[in-house]
Amino acid sequence: MDIAVVDYGMGNLRSVAKALEHAAPQLKVVITDDVDAVRGAARVVFPGQGAMPDCMREMDARGLRPAVLEAARHKPFLGICIGLQMLFESSEEGEVNGLGLLRGRVRRFADAMVGADGMRLKVPHMGWNQVWQTGAHPLWSGIADGSRFYFVHSYYVDPADTALIAGGSDYPQRFTCAVAVDNVFAVQFHPEKSDTAGLQLLANFARWQPALRGAAAAVEPLA
Repeated sequence: MDIAVVDYGMGNLRSVAKALEHAAPQLKVVITDDVDAVRGAARVVFPGQGAMPDCMREMDARGLRPAVLEAARHKPFLGICIGLQMLFESSEEGEVNGLGLLRGRVRRFADAMVGADGMRLKVPHMGWNQVWQTGAHPLWSGIADGSRFYFVHSYYVDPADTALIAGGSDYPQRFTCAVAVDNVFAVQFHPEKSDTAGLQLLANFARWQPALRGAAAAVEPLA
């Protein structure tokens, strides 16, 4: 298959697959929990919704951890929402360990936050928000800086290495909403729910040809 959407029982994977099929109709997209299928796919999308402890538990229950790590090191890899958070070392959500592929921690938004208009901001952060790109990247091609994407989350990643940051959004302070290293690109927002900009990002991923040095070339994974 061309693109495997990793299925570990968390999130609306069909909407991700349908958006990919729309963005890249020439490619075969399959939702799968089969380890060999993930290993055999040319590209891998790692989405997820829900609580990170549940996501980690379900992924391991299906034996998918080795295949996901292998894909993140050796082929074009797109993480979405929890699929971004799970790449990091640990999370405040249940004090759970992540995959440890990227150095850093997942943190929760503060309970008492106030926007520029003086109104209290709700957690989870839900709705459309602007994304500010930190620099050029193939997956940002054709997407204007400051384009709006759709978010639903209470936690955000805090990378130890700021060089990983590919994009940020404000709620109310700037937080990391996209990271990139070698063949890995991962976002907190939902491109499959983000209209034209989201479809453009998925189309860019479908034709992305990164240098496959693997994320481990830049960040040594945890044992």
